[in-house]
Amino acid sequence: MSDFKALPDLPAPTSSTGLAGWFRSNLFSTPINSVVSVISIYFIVSFLIPVLDWAFVSAVWTGEGNAACEQASGACWIFIEDRISIFSYGIYPADQTWRLDIAFALLAVSFGPQFFDKFPFKMPLAIFSLTAFPLISFYLISGGAFGLEYVPTERWGGLSLTLILAFVGIVAALPIGVVVALGRRSEMPVIRSVCIGFIELWRGIPLISVLFMSSVMLPLFLPEGMNFDKLLRALIGITMFQSAYMAEVIRGGLQAIPRGQYEAASAMGLGYWGQMRLVVLPQALKLVIPGIVNTFIALFKDTTLVLIIGLLDVLALVQSAIEDPAWGAVETEGYVFAAFCFWVFCFSMSRYSQKLERKLHTGHKR
Repeated sequence: MSDFKALPDLPAPTSSTGLAGWFRSNLFSTPINSVVSVISIYFIVSFLIPVLDWAFVSAVWTGEGNAACEQASGACWIFIEDRISIFSYGIYPADQTWRLDIAFALLAVSFGPQFFDKFPFKMPLAIFSLTAFPLISFYLISGGAFGLEYVPTERWGGLSLTLILAFVGIVAALPIGVVVALGRRSEMPVIRSVCIGFIELWRGIPLISVLFMSSVMLPLFLPEGMNFDKLLRALIGITMFQSAYMAEVIRGGLQAIPRGQYEAASAMGLGYWGQMRLVVLPQALKLVIPGIVNTFIALFKDTTLVLIIGLLDVLALVQSAIEDPAWGAVETEGYVFAAFCFWVFCFSMSRYSQKLERKLHTGHKR
């Protein structure tokens, strides 16, 4: 038997590797895909080139006032630079905005590490963000204690107010939604009926009506001399409204858990709350992460509706700023800035949810 030497493996064809291979397999794999890809690329490029020219190439970045933008064909970003403080803080006292900066720096320090797997002390920081942080932030922002000047909620506004509404709504809506979802599946008719009524009531009313009722109608039913802060009323309305949607999302996760999991938890000697806390809820919440985050994103965007009750969030302040006669046609720049602010936070929540899904993946995905 003659000896032979195996030849080394040949490299993959250049047409199937690298950038060329990606284009071939993803965009031009078949004649139909090639035609669709060419048409799509044409429309994307035709749209992007004018947008990029307006936003960057022909935009005005420096100057004084609207005069610097009158002859420009691109965006007038001087408008955003001039009003950035108003958009961020509203009419909060200018010499006290450091308090807002500290509060949101604490928020970033608490939640930022959650995006990094190997960051130490993630759990203590998460507990801090849900317990001590709200209390510290309340006294920092509102004042009236520890020598801090009192700032009424009527002076809160801008992006800071949007973040406050979203944070409180998210933190409060999730636990309430969990309790209501469990109550709707309860075997006790009274509890089940109350939870069903809660969900159907709040889901059947538009949020704009909830805010209007909380601001205008609620004081009519209170005893004379009693009044709730307008911001507090808005927070309660937003929380109750989103809790109903959150309850239905979580109920979907509970129904997806096999009956055997409940029986196994019962066989271990766990009581009802032990079963829910240790066995059922961890699995159910993991399954409905996309739905939960979708509800959070909807809540974040719905905060713009507080304009109807006189609270000036970032979008409301942008709308009022573009009507200033000292500036020309800056509507597009203002709305682009507002949209970018919302996109940054909504996209961050979406990416974190995807990261959490991959981390908690245990074989349900196919």
